[in-house]
Amino acid sequence: MRILYVGALSPNDSALYRKWALERLGHAVFPIDALGYEPPNVLLRKITHRLAMGPQVQRLNRDLLRAAERDRPDLLWADKLLGVWPKTLDRLRAMRIATVSYMIDNPFGTRQDPGWRLYRKCIPNYDLHVVQREKNIADYRAHGARAVIKIQTAYEPTLHYPAPAGWSDANRDRDVSFIGTPYDNRAQVLTELAGAGNFGVTISGNPSHWRRALTPTAFTQLYREGELYQQQYREAIWRSKINLSFLTHANQDEFAHKSFEIAACGGFLLAERSEGHLQRFREDREAVFFSDPQECLAKIRRYLPDESARSRIAAAGRIRADRDGYSNDRQVSLIVARAEEIVARMQTHPKR
Repeated sequence: MRILYVGALSPNDSALYRKWALERLGHAVFPIDALGYEPPNVLLRKITHRLAMGPQVQRLNRDLLRAAERDRPDLLWADKLLGVWPKTLDRLRAMRIATVSYMIDNPFGTRQDPGWRLYRKCIPNYDLHVVQREKNIADYRAHGARAVIKIQTAYEPTLHYPAPAGWSDANRDRDVSFIGTPYDNRAQVLTELAGAGNFGVTISGNPSHWRRALTPTAFTQLYREGELYQQQYREAIWRSKINLSFLTHANQDEFAHKSFEIAACGGFLLAERSEGHLQRFREDREAVFFSDPQECLAKIRRYLPDESARSRIAAAGRIRADRDGYSNDRQVSLIVARAEEIVARMQTHPKR
């Protein structure tokens, strides 16, 4: 297919990795970087994001239609794109271009993120919505969605892969490691873990977010290495004896994107227990799970001194992630299969 692909395409955004997967699958991809439509002024950027209006939004919609006229795609793939107008999507349909919205976040969750006003209006205008949560299927249908499918988040095979042969605890300088954001009560849990045992806890991520979430003492003791992406992120997983993965409860998540990346990197995964995780990894054989901080601490004490058990479980988790298709290539191919059905139908019956 010919795909007009619009999303945040920086080297550190997962939207770029899905674009790569489409290209590896043999599609002709015409990219538009949504980051180029952010105002340079921080205050204006916040206002534009919250209200989804203004000259940058106007320019985005204008350029979408111009690109559609120029490149004649079969499909628009909007990857967490919040600034599209309903009339733009209708115009694309009139051109027999199918439209897909891939949404990694939850516009109906309790996290109360700003910026959803215009996106919610567009829900009935997309031909297909791709979501990450079972609950969102009902949410989108209640808001008039034409079609909704659930696809899990995935790892990027060109970035997330195991350490070199022979890697061991001699190469690991992080005992218990968390790389991410301080959503929910993560800062409190990590601080309590650090104070409960004779092991190290290391936190990496956005420094300003963690500085606000942690006490000054805890920040000094636990935080290091900054915000990690790509090679640094992969190697930090390699260097961790135990890699923690939390659900974002305020986002009503069923599994964590990070869990698949850790498994793909051959890291030992200690993740928050959920039905979504249990469906994708065999407990205590391909990953280890916890339901509360006390169980998390118990699992750390059980596995931290047992390198052979950690290595065995991590290797099995890596095999499961590869075998069952937790990569971008497999998950994107499932979306493409559904999108191709819509494209074929539109070409035959354009008014449907």
